[in-house]
Amino acid sequence: MVIENEPIGIVKMSNETGYPHHKVRYSLRVLEEENLIEPSSQGAITTDHTHEFVDDLDSKVDQTIEKLEGMKIEDTAEVEG
Repeated sequence: MVIENEPIGIVKMSNETGYPHHKVRYSLRVLEEENLIEPSSQGAITTDHTHEFVDDLDSKVDQTIEKLEGMKIEDTAEVEG
């Protein structure tokens, strides 16, 4: 949400997601500790590390999906064989 709506504050994030303020605040604090966002006077904003992290995460998720699909095909072949 921060990437798509920066700067964005706790109240807006809470209202749009339905998560309580304290959960949004905690999540933002964790992201800040990892240097993926930083606070500003108008709300959370991304850092130089954000897009690199998200791209890397997307790549890892894609690799995991490929491995799982491969396992699924192997399991199907074993059952049929």
